[in-house]
Amino acid sequence: MGVISLLWGIVSMIWMILALIPLLGWGNWFLIPFAGVGAIIAAIGILFTRRENRGRATTGLALNLIAIGVGVIRLLLGGGLL
Repeated sequence: MGVISLLWGIVSMIWMILALIPLLGWGNWFLIPFAGVGAIIAAIGILFTRRENRGRATTGLALNLIAIGVGVIRLLLGGGLL
């Protein structure tokens, strides 16, 4: 689960960077649910892994939460969420 959440977080960060380009802001509408699923996978990975092996899942959770936060802020600034 840790590796899956880490890869999911990397993909969502790449998607977040692409969605920052003007005229590609619509990608944030798809980024937020995608990163939300990744955060859920990471949380499950954290719950079911031993304490010593939680690094990948924790990093995946952090990456997904950063992507969600930037996506929401970008939608708020662009008028996507009224």
